[in-house]
Amino acid sequence: MRHPSIKEMTSRERLLAALRGRETDRLPWSPNLAYWWDAQPESFRNRGELAFLQEIGADPLMRGAAQLYRIATPGTETTETVVGNKRRTTLCTQVGCLALEHTYVPAGNTWFLTEHPVKTTEDLKILQWINERMVITEDADAYIEARKRLGEDGLIVPILGTYMKSSFQSLIEHWVGTEELTYMLADDPDRVEECLATMRLRTAETVRISAQSEAESFIFWEDSSTTNVTPTWFSRHISPELTQWADLIHAQDKLLIHHACGHLHDLLPLMAATGIDVIESISPPPTGNIELWDARSYLPAHVGLIGGIEPTIFLHSTEAELEVHVKNLLSKMGRRNWILANSDSCPPGVSLEKFIQVSRLVREFCAE
Repeated sequence: MRHPSIKEMTSRERLLAALRGRETDRLPWSPNLAYWWDAQPESFRNRGELAFLQEIGADPLMRGAAQLYRIATPGTETTETVVGNKRRTTLCTQVGCLALEHTYVPAGNTWFLTEHPVKTTEDLKILQWINERMVITEDADAYIEARKRLGEDGLIVPILGTYMKSSFQSLIEHWVGTEELTYMLADDPDRVEECLATMRLRTAETVRISAQSEAESFIFWEDSSTTNVTPTWFSRHISPELTQWADLIHAQDKLLIHHACGHLHDLLPLMAATGIDVIESISPPPTGNIELWDARSYLPAHVGLIGGIEPTIFLHSTEAELEVHVKNLLSKMGRRNWILANSDSCPPGVSLEKFIQVSRLVREFCAE
């Protein structure tokens, strides 16, 4: 049952209203199908994600489903070899080469980065050279086509950034790694900052191009967590860049969504101070370290939330346990300024019945 004082909304209207902190006709429920969808049989996937989400009564929030720019790296030759469960990628330039390795883990149906490409401060010069020559151009074709197909049946949230996250976080996760970056910042901070400055210039170009498009909201996969970044690092190296992004997005009256799926308890005030509009994928323990309703007490009232159902709870709980968890979440969070979702991603082993169960619980909650 919809809210009696509000006209019935389309999924797109409902999601945008929730993201902007406005009243909705009912609470949006927008499952995150990452990992789960690709593990389903081909006959199931042939129906398409949109059809599946509509069948279970969800509101399709297509996170990072398109981008509005094209990235070229002239002067960089990329080669890739796969041997067994190892995938080795080499980036060669006239100033040197960088090599990284991923390992495939069948249990998670995922390639995990097991060797970072930047191993010394000298390697930072190669990364900087690549970014200095990077060319970013507007390319909205994929978004326009996806938006046309979706219509009012959901909301596409394009991805931002040359590396889909802040420049510093990309050093942590992709290029250098937490341990080696700690040493680099102690031994040669100027070299690190010089590289970061170039990376930030390129990333800002993607944000400017995106903000001027027809899209209403944008997301970046920041993966914020004190398991790999301290509050001091966040404040010094990440906050200024995210604040710049928020200013560029808000100048066009658009929304900035910060994907953060880890330990956020000590980062939330710093995140809010950057000017972001929504935090997506907040996870309670064990993946994260704060409940959704507690996160609200650390944040300004205008900051929206997406998430609440922790991945391992979704996977391992019985249907009776999941019902208790979801009902408790709904009663504490209410109907406004948030979107219910399974946080971060969905383990491949989650049953179809659990998605249907959550949809039913949301309908019953909204009918009360």
